[in-house]
Amino acid sequence: MGLNLPEDMQAIGFAEPGGPEVLVLQEAHVPRPGPQEILIRVSYAGVNRPDCIQRQGLYPPPPGASPILGLEVAGEVVAIGEGVPHELLGQMVAALTPGGGYAEFCIAPWGHCLPVPEAMPLIEAAALPETLFTVWHNVFERGLLRDGERLLVHGGTSGIGTMAIMLARAFDAEVIVTCGDEAKCAAARELGANHAINYREEDFVEAVKAHTGGSGVNVVLDMVSGDYVPRNLKCLAEDGRHVTIAVLGGMQTEINMALVMRNRLTLTGSTLRPRSDAFKSALADEITQNVWPLFASRELKPVMDRAFPLADAAAAHARMEAGDHIGKIVLEVKGG
Repeated sequence: MGLNLPEDMQAIGFAEPGGPEVLVLQEAHVPRPGPQEILIRVSYAGVNRPDCIQRQGLYPPPPGASPILGLEVAGEVVAIGEGVPHELLGQMVAALTPGGGYAEFCIAPWGHCLPVPEAMPLIEAAALPETLFTVWHNVFERGLLRDGERLLVHGGTSGIGTMAIMLARAFDAEVIVTCGDEAKCAAARELGANHAINYREEDFVEAVKAHTGGSGVNVVLDMVSGDYVPRNLKCLAEDGRHVTIAVLGGMQTEINMALVMRNRLTLTGSTLRPRSDAFKSALADEITQNVWPLFASRELKPVMDRAFPLADAAAAHARMEAGDHIGKIVLEVKGG
C-alpha cells in the first residue's frame, strides 16, 4: 500500500570494489516493501565507516539486504507492507536500514524507525540512527556505563565519537577522548568532553593515568583494536569494561590475561548490522524511551560535518577516509 511510485530511481553503485572513485550514479529499480517493511523517499542519507569498508569489498551486506550502500536515512514513508501500522504512511522518519540508503527510495523494517518531529531538520535526523543505535547499545547496554563513571573514547570527533560524548555527558558520565590534532581536541572539548588527548603528541595511557590520578576509566569504547587493546586495558579501572566496535587498527592483538584477572576486566564488542530485525526493533524501542526525547526537544543535536549531493558520494567517502571531518557526513538526496 502506498502512493504512486516510479519504476526506477537514481542510486549509487559500483562495478568493482576499490577507492572512492568507483562510486557512480546509476539507475536501479524502486524496491517494494514486504511484510513489516516500509518504503522511504529518502531526503538525506548518512555516510558511515562501514560504507567505505563495503565499497572496498571487505564488508559484504548480510543475506537479503540491498547491495546498495547506506545504513541510515531520513525521509517520508511513501509505501507500507503487510503488518505495518497504517498511520506510518506519510510520516517523516529516521531509519536504521540493512542497506540501500544511497538512493532515492529505501526499504527499512518499520520497527527500526524513529519519528522525526517538525522541529528536527531532516538532514540532522539522517545523521542519527547508525551512531545512536551503536553508541546506546555498546556504551550503555554492553559497557553498562553509569552516571559518575568515566568513559574513554578513541576518535572523539568521528560520528561515533561525537555521539558518545553527547550521550555520556547527558547521562552524567565523565568523558575522555583521543584525537589526532589540537583542533580536533578543541572541538571535542567544545562538545562536552572533559579531557581531550592529542595521541600524536602524548601517550594516551599515561595521559589517562595523569588525568584520573591513576584510577583509570570504567569503560573504553574502542574503534581501533590491534595494538590499542593492551594499552586500553592499562587505562581501565578495576571492574572496567572494554567494548570493541571496529578493528581499524587490525583484528589481532596480544593481551596480558593476568591483568584481566587481577582487575576483573570485561572484554566485549559487537557489530550492529548482522543482528536480527527483532533485536534492532527492541533497541529502537529502548532509544525511543530513553534518548530520542533529548533529540526531539533539541536539547541534543548531532554534530554535522558536511553534506554532499548524492551524485558526489565519491567525494563524501574521500572526505571520510582522509579523516579531516568533525561529526557526520551526509548525502543530500531530495533535501527537505
